[in-house]
Amino acid sequence: MPTLSDIRARSTWGQIIEGQPQHAMMAVLMASGACALMISPEDAPTLLGLSATCWAITSIALALIHQIIVAIVFRLQLHRNLLSRLFGAADMKIWAVIFMPLLIARPLTVILTGWADTVPITGYRSAEILLGLALLAPAIWAMHSTLVHFTLPRALGGDHFREEIRALPKVTGGAFNHTDNAMYGVVFTGLWGIALLFGSWNALVLALFQQGYIWVHMYCTEAPDLRRMYD
Repeated sequence: MPTLSDIRARSTWGQIIEGQPQHAMMAVLMASGACALMISPEDAPTLLGLSATCWAITSIALALIHQIIVAIVFRLQLHRNLLSRLFGAADMKIWAVIFMPLLIARPLTVILTGWADTVPITGYRSAEILLGLALLAPAIWAMHSTLVHFTLPRALGGDHFREEIRALPKVTGGAFNHTDNAMYGVVFTGLWGIALLFGSWNALVLALFQQGYIWVHMYCTEAPDLRRMYD
């Protein structure tokens, strides 16, 4: 397994942009499709000055900003050691300050979209609530597993920054006993649960976009990085 120094010594700009044209193309297509599926009644109420569709579009925009920033930082840190050269030992603290608010904005804007929305999903509220709880419960469990077993430094992409983080063993415990990717595969289903609990069509469309788009990040940005770091 090459060291981070080895990866940086052999790095090319082709490796840095690998997967990003596909990322850009899918981001445009998915965001356009999500916006096309949203429904905005003429008399739509507002919450904190924005209608449900405005909150949903805001959420999509923040997700795009988040994942573009992550792609840039992950690649330039892995290949050019950028944040470490700029901020020294504070590199991951600076990165957490950038990363965490954008991550928290994802469920928060789904909640605000659902809260403001008057467009129903099915109208069968009991079934929606039961299904929403059924999706939210494992998502909360997987989030707990991520914080306890995977840990926040690893979730922040610490293996792009520190050899000691990259050398840690495979994560086990909690949800990670059942899936290698509890974060994207299970935690993000909680967004579907939120939408169903609110009975909100626009929040459901938003949840679909959010979960689909995080997998774009996985396949276009993380997967090439993981192959480079661990193969």
